[in-house]
Amino acid sequence: MNRGDRREIIFIDDADRQRFVDTLGEVCAKTGWQVHAYVLMPNHFHWVVETPQPNLVAGMKWLLGTSTSRFNRRHKLFGHLFSGRYKSLIVDGSGSGYLKSVGDYVHLNPARAKLVAADAPLQSFAWSSWPAYLLARSKRSAWLQVDRLLGEWGVPKDSPEGRQRLEQALEERCG
Repeated sequence: MNRGDRREIIFIDDADRQRFVDTLGEVCAKTGWQVHAYVLMPNHFHWVVETPQPNLVAGMKWLLGTSTSRFNRRHKLFGHLFSGRYKSLIVDGSGSGYLKSVGDYVHLNPARAKLVAADAPLQSFAWSSWPAYLLARSKRSAWLQVDRLLGEWGVPKDSPEGRQRLEQALEERCG
């Protein structure tokens, strides 16, 4: 995760958010990263990423530097966008339930921050991987991997029934 410099916003509009998601896709293509969950909040982002190669530092340097350059160029600004180094924690996906907890934290973040109306479904927040989780595999970005979190929820396969079961379970947690 990382925050905006001085906790300021890092996404002014949806074009900024889309550019960041596109840049995340680019870094995944360059590094082989697999994203399990992400959310873009107004002044910070979270994601759960698996790095099959030991390239987190190099990938984050490229991602944050490229994102800052693109943001500054678009808005005719200069200087820092992010507040120092990103924060990373190791998530053990050994079946202990921690991966599920972290994935839920990321996906529920907009609801907890009251960016989703109380009567609206969680998928109404567009700037998270959650809406993509509910789509068929063919309609998701190739770098978004849902199978491990589905498994953590006890959903045996990525199917319409499995996605519906997952949606019901997370909506209950949201409420």
